[in-house]
Amino acid sequence: MKIIVTGGTGYIGSHTVVELLKAGFEVAIIDNLYNSEESVLDRIETITSKRPAFEAIDLCDNEASLSFFRKHQDAVAVIHFAALKAVGESVKKAIWYYENNLGSTFNLFKCMNDVGIPSIIFSSSATIYGKYPELPVKENSPKFPTSSPYGSSKQMIKTILKDTIIGENEIKNGISLRYFNPIGAHESALIGEAPKGIPNNLLPYITQTAIGLRDSLSVFGADYDTPDGTAVRDYIHVVDLAHAHVKALQRLVNEENETDYEVFNIGAGKGYSVLQVIEAFERMNDVKVNYKISPRRPGDEPMFYADSTLAQEKLNWQAELNIDEMVASAWKWEAYYREHLQK
Repeated sequence: MKIIVTGGTGYIGSHTVVELLKAGFEVAIIDNLYNSEESVLDRIETITSKRPAFEAIDLCDNEASLSFFRKHQDAVAVIHFAALKAVGESVKKAIWYYENNLGSTFNLFKCMNDVGIPSIIFSSSATIYGKYPELPVKENSPKFPTSSPYGSSKQMIKTILKDTIIGENEIKNGISLRYFNPIGAHESALIGEAPKGIPNNLLPYITQTAIGLRDSLSVFGADYDTPDGTAVRDYIHVVDLAHAHVKALQRLVNEENETDYEVFNIGAGKGYSVLQVIEAFERMNDVKVNYKISPRRPGDEPMFYADSTLAQEKLNWQAELNIDEMVASAWKWEAYYREHLQK
């Protein structure tokens, strides 16, 4: 079975492509390479001995996207990763984020409808729960306004996807995976997270500080009502997250879904504080991280973690890799990237 993966050369996309190929699926990637490199295809091929089809196309380009989809109209499903995803950047460049994330998704749905691809897995986010969520966060937890245009764009796409499936369209079913904080890298160290510019997420900032690319790491707030005063988040290994996408895909293609549109939280179900992540990183990799305590950032929550019971019950999925494995794999990838891939 062929699967189209939008944003398939990116961090989460590339790891998912690896697991799809290992599971026996054929993969066609469409990606504009805004935050990734085409060379990842070589490394995917090294890992899997298979090379996915690929075209460098921006999904906001309707004509080029439609041409790609017509070439791959035998696909049975789409996994949709393509999006701008930096929370802070989205606040500064809101119009660009809405235009890109919504516009690319509109074009995607039009292309799927045109060629008759019936199923989609949407890369959603825990940010859609907004501020002040109930803990642990459940799929039916009340939704609050998000703190960024990025989160709002994910909320909007959720509504658009549901309405599209309900309507008279070729897209008949979908699953949204709301994941929390993916970190880590593939065990081969051939693929991992390599953000362009200053990292927006904790672990890439830790690895770049440890390797000497950054002077120090700022820990924003040490006076929260948490065990050590620093913010707590639900971290999940990116390979576990990739497995969740394969499980969700198999649920759709095997027609095991119970409703036309389903939602699952994908998280470890427990949180680690910023200082706990730093401690684990230092301990596992025998390296020191230069960090400093800084004032809280506006909008940050003290604690945020998932209830992933539904994914365990319905997808037969659960997080398997622990924080030690997450930070060790991230450091191994950082070292490989700086030695072999950094331009």
